[in-house]
Amino acid sequence: MGMTMVEKILARATGQAAVKAGDVVEPKVDLAMSHENGALVLNQFLEIYKDTGLEARIWDASRVAIIFDHRVPAESSKTATNQKKVREFVGKQGITKFHDIRGDEGGICHQILPENGYVRPGCVVVGTDSHTTSHGALGAFSFGIGATEMASVWALGVVLNVEVPGTIKVVVNGQLPPNVFPKDLILYLIGKISAEGANFKVIEFHGPAIHAMSTSGRLTICNMAVEAGATSGIVPPDAETLRYLKEEAGVSEDVQVFGPDEDALYDQVVEIDAAMLEPQIACPHTVDNVKPVGEIAGTSVQQVVIGSCTNGRLDDIEIAARILQGHKVAKGVRMLVFPASSRIYSQAMKLGYLATLMEAGAVVMNSGCGPCLGVHQGALADGDVGLATTNRNFKGRMGNPNAEVYLCSPAVAAASALTGVITDPREGGKNA
Repeated sequence: MGMTMVEKILARATGQAAVKAGDVVEPKVDLAMSHENGALVLNQFLEIYKDTGLEARIWDASRVAIIFDHRVPAESSKTATNQKKVREFVGKQGITKFHDIRGDEGGICHQILPENGYVRPGCVVVGTDSHTTSHGALGAFSFGIGATEMASVWALGVVLNVEVPGTIKVVVNGQLPPNVFPKDLILYLIGKISAEGANFKVIEFHGPAIHAMSTSGRLTICNMAVEAGATSGIVPPDAETLRYLKEEAGVSEDVQVFGPDEDALYDQVVEIDAAMLEPQIACPHTVDNVKPVGEIAGTSVQQVVIGSCTNGRLDDIEIAARILQGHKVAKGVRMLVFPASSRIYSQAMKLGYLATLMEAGAVVMNSGCGPCLGVHQGALADGDVGLATTNRNFKGRMGNPNAEVYLCSPAVAAASALTGVITDPREGGKNA
């Protein structure tokens, strides 16, 4: 029997001819990523070497990336002190893939990694963040781990005791209609299979709609694969992957491209007709509480957020700017825009998108996670309804358990910002 994408990647990473779902392996790591929680990881890392008399050295500093993004700029002395501690550690260890709070190279970790060419097809990528699943968009096996596990990765360069996951094959036929986007597709899938439908499995994406999708869209769907319980999402690399790595990530060396075997064994196959999809929305307080936007159109909103590691890329900002061009955000609505990286911020500024959004009444913020966590910027008030292109809407997710959060595409968010109520972009907004 042939192998799935994750089986092929783990076979390569363990030096075996083949592995199968259920095997326990210890794969070599190609890239290990942390953000501010690197402060906790380094504490655990130093503990490993305590009383050994050995110098605490990372196994390969060139394979470690640390990005400040969750609390930027620092909102408290505690955060600032932890960031200082990480900076000192980075310098001592010689970690070059470090992105500090800067206007020329900063941003959200899940955007920084792909746009800098740190992720390649076939790699094993681990991160101390659940949305590390994003990087499967480039054909990697990318998944989240805890701080203690990451400390051992820093020391050894392998992930201990990984059970090879089974795989769900998702085939998306046809093409997405106008004003329907990858965010709508992944919300629909999560609603269809539930928040636990892919527990401890990999979602492998296939079909004409996926092949036609930009890397930005693939990052969106892989980012939210974890919201269905998946260990990772993976898009087998293709011509678009190579184009992105060469033209946008600046990768000059040869990149190996491969896919699953035709006779690979899947736990489940899910087929979706993209042409039948319409704009979707995840209602409070679970990501799988998904409905067509028309079913809840008219719900009043107080804050609209466009950004995050899910939908803060240039095409997302362009969609919002196109809808808001020549219009004004509704009175009583706060619209916050968070470009996913400094590079995207700069590109959107040069193309005039940010000026368009600001003229409409939006507030453009620095690149970072912002209100997605609600601990630093953009928290909701009691009774507020927030509409966001982020990835989670659990109680308290945007800083207040007494508020409600809906999740949607940039088109739904922008159209709703104009009207002050949840709006179908096919009807209430300018076509995207």
